[in-house]
Amino acid sequence: MPPETRPTPAQDVIHNIGYRPYTGPRLGRGYARRSLWSQSLRGAYGLGRSAKSKVLPMTLLAVMCAPAAIIVAVAVATKMSDLPVEYTRYAILLQAVIGLYLAAQAPQAVSRDLRFRTIPLYFSRPIERVDYVLAKYAALASALFLLTAAPLLILYVGALLAKLGFAAQTKAFAQGLVSVALLSLLFAGLGLVVAALTPRRGFGVAAVIAVLTISYGAVSTVQGIALAQDETHVIGWLGLFSPVTLVDGVQTAFLGATSSFPGGHGPGTGAGIVYLLVVLALIAGSYGLLMRRYRKAGL
Repeated sequence: MPPETRPTPAQDVIHNIGYRPYTGPRLGRGYARRSLWSQSLRGAYGLGRSAKSKVLPMTLLAVMCAPAAIIVAVAVATKMSDLPVEYTRYAILLQAVIGLYLAAQAPQAVSRDLRFRTIPLYFSRPIERVDYVLAKYAALASALFLLTAAPLLILYVGALLAKLGFAAQTKAFAQGLVSVALLSLLFAGLGLVVAALTPRRGFGVAAVIAVLTISYGAVSTVQGIALAQDETHVIGWLGLFSPVTLVDGVQTAFLGATSSFPGGHGPGTGAGIVYLLVVLALIAGSYGLLMRRYRKAGL
């Protein structure tokens, strides 16, 4: 073959296609933690998810607010001198709704990540185990606070519309907010710990319901027996063994609430300090158990 007809060997060519290094802001762990918190909070109410995912949380929020709206309507129409339900009492009366919400959303917050092993995807960003746990804990506590504080806000606005005492209503409303904030932190921690024990969402739902229902039922039963046998001195101490009665005891001792214990035998200030310490210990312990759980999960 003549040299002029021979094919020339292929030559490697480097093409400049314009890749440039990233020169924008580095948002860091704080931004990642806030993003995880906001997305988890939105997910707790089905926002950004399918329409089916919104039905239960929005329904439970409506159920929580409906009695407050009815109370407000009656108070304004009949010109009541005071609200028939205390701010601190409202969440205790509707504890079943709160329990259902917690049972539905705590597993949704953590079980799917554990089951499908999607948590390592979070760590493609500058985020550590403590950031993940704090974001999930804060998101569920915030969701519970919205659920429990919204009806209190309705009651407060209604009380002002009914021209009840501004100072007294504002003080009672603030006490109610403190109570539901403590309840939200306690319930969120316990719910996440129970839900994180299993990657199966159904098991998590059943376990959370069992923990709240069995503990409250057992404590209330034993308290009723103690009242029937005139052993009223032990009724207050028995409340240490249920999340709902723990919150009831703290608000009875420090927030001027009327106790829902049998016979109204709630703890005094001395026993209330023990209640508060137990609540704080459970919150801190829940955080520590979550950190240990995700350490064992390899995070």
